[in-house]
Amino acid sequence: MNRIEKARQIIEKAKQEGRNALVEPEAKEILQLYGVPTPEFKVATNEEEAVKFAQEIGYPVVMKIVSPDIIHKSDAGGVKVNIKNDEEAREAFKTIMENAKKYKPDADLWGVIVYKMLPLGKEVIVGMIRDPQFGPAIMFGLGGIFVEILKDVSFRVAPITKEEALDMIKEIKAYPILAGARGEKPVNIDALAEFIVKVSQLAVELPEIKELDINPIFAYEDSAVAVDARMLL
Repeated sequence: MNRIEKARQIIEKAKQEGRNALVEPEAKEILQLYGVPTPEFKVATNEEEAVKFAQEIGYPVVMKIVSPDIIHKSDAGGVKVNIKNDEEAREAFKTIMENAKKYKPDADLWGVIVYKMLPLGKEVIVGMIRDPQFGPAIMFGLGGIFVEILKDVSFRVAPITKEEALDMIKEIKAYPILAGARGEKPVNIDALAEFIVKVSQLAVELPEIKELDINPIFAYEDSAVAVDARMLL
């Protein structure tokens, strides 16, 4: 089975369940099919699994609620970071599930995604919206909270070549931050361009995905990793 068929299986399951958005593990699974780097993750459905998976992945870990009914996980108290041992893992699972139930009592709670807590990198975003006229348009910019505040982004219509991806990165006003301004170490611009190309391929091959946001992406000296991802159908 090729990557398109595997991705379509995930999308089809969501559609059959009447959902118009993928949960984070589903979105990350599709990204992995396209060679987009994400941290290794597992979904725990109880405290014992949360501890077991955290041990397997290796502390410190991040835990987040997985629910098709909770889009803004932080607002729901559904995110715990820097979990350092078994006791904290057990407590984090319990707290996240309790918070989610309080936030939305009728929410369908699938469990908690557990993944490695990554060292902070420069935060960037890659997104896609499907324009009725032009088709999939890919966006690149500074990520995290900066995308809302600065709106410093560049766009291209997919499919995108690596050269075009490099141009997109260099176009944003904040490019000097990525290139290593004021003695800071530069991030791997090449890895970011590859990242954009892979998302562009995904957008072209999977027209069922209407919108996607990969934010933040941690950009490092040697790589770029998708920390969180959201896909709408």
